[in-house]
Amino acid sequence: MKRVFLFLVTNLAVLIVASVVLRLLGVEGYFTQRGVDVDLRSLLIFCAVFGMAGSLVSLLLSKPLAMRAVGAHVIKEPQGQTEQWLVETVRQQAQAAGIGMPDVALYQDPTPNAFATGARKDKALVAVSTGLLQRMKPDEVQAVLGHEVSHVANGDMVTLALIQGVVNTFVMFLARIVGGFVDRALFRSEDDRGPGIGYFVSVLVLEILFGILASTIVMWFSRQREFRADAGGARLAGRESMIGALQRLAAAPGEPLPGQLQAFGISGGQVSGWRRLFLSHPPLEERIARLRSA
Repeated sequence: MKRVFLFLVTNLAVLIVASVVLRLLGVEGYFTQRGVDVDLRSLLIFCAVFGMAGSLVSLLLSKPLAMRAVGAHVIKEPQGQTEQWLVETVRQQAQAAGIGMPDVALYQDPTPNAFATGARKDKALVAVSTGLLQRMKPDEVQAVLGHEVSHVANGDMVTLALIQGVVNTFVMFLARIVGGFVDRALFRSEDDRGPGIGYFVSVLVLEILFGILASTIVMWFSRQREFRADAGGARLAGRESMIGALQRLAAAPGEPLPGQLQAFGISGGQVSGWRRLFLSHPPLEERIARLRSA
């Protein structure tokens, strides 16, 4: 119930902020005074504000939301040799990658996994599951940490948020343009004023369809960044260690991270056929083959 409440409050805040920004920009509507034609400039600004707002707010709130989603806690004062080693390893890799020291967090989960998130390279979060520490060798854990540190160094979280925002913008824009044509052609006479019910239904359906198609672009980029992060992990911890970590993940599948965090984890789903277009991660065997051929 608390998560639902936080989700609703976040979305309401996005709508309020976006509405204020639109008013300050002088864009309070994108239909002309005739109520039929569309002011393309106003429509594009409208779509850009609302399209970018959600992804940017999600990016800014990514650290607390991610920690809440998995129940992670930041290691402020390392307790025991394992936590001390974990923090020191991330520190060394962050220095080698040229970024600020990320917060290091642990969360209880028997599935070996890890993720990185955050809006800034010098204030990121690297979190690992207890299953990762228990089921992998130290050099393999180092490779996974190097993978996540490379995500931060490459600015992947920011880039993914920006790409998602741009995609959202054009999905909204094209849905309203096409929806206007459909409304005029099928549902309204020339004497009608303002958008009709056909417009709103068409826009809703088109946003869903265009959104599904556009998500393949975002997922393609997500898969490419995984290859780059694997290469980064190999540089920071050794190629064989990175390959060993991926092989360990392939041999020990478990529950994926919840919701949108799946795109930030070390391992994603394994499917075949056309559904691969919607994968955030390449299949593990492809990632291993890419490392072996490098």
